[in-house]
Amino acid sequence: MTGPAATAAARRNRWAISFADLLLLLLGFFVLLQASGGKRDAMLAQVSAQFGGKAVRRGIELRAADLFLPDEALLSPRGRARLAQIAHDSGSQGSIELSSDGIDSSARRFDGWDLAAARLGAVARALRANGVAQHRLVIRGLDQAQDGPGRGQTIRIATRPSGAR
Repeated sequence: MTGPAATAAARRNRWAISFADLLLLLLGFFVLLQASGGKRDAMLAQVSAQFGGKAVRRGIELRAADLFLPDEALLSPRGRARLAQIAHDSGSQGSIELSSDGIDSSARRFDGWDLAAARLGAVARALRANGVAQHRLVIRGLDQAQDGPGRGQTIRIATRPSGAR
């Protein structure tokens, strides 16, 4: 087929090439996002900032061993004091996201997932007991990926300004 009919068909099918390019770019982005592992939140914040996003987060990463009694979801006195300070410093606006990374390989009574979930619940209850309104608390997730030997579990507390999602 040559002539005007072939030219018209080629024009009609140009969208397929653009669509394929878009899909390849999205695939590359998600592969990069998956490969970034523990740096995923920082990378997403940068991408959001590049596209004009206002979801600025301040994050605190705490080792679970510094907050909890060994092999338990019970806060230590030092952990309660640290969370009371965080609740005081968070103000009264915006949301507070709680998430857990890694596993506690020394856990004997709970499996890794149960211990991480119980610890996130304990952190949320401690923040509520120190004046943080329940509607501000959001428990985001349990990531059991282990970045290296001996890393242990960490609890991430990120604050977002009002209106940010």
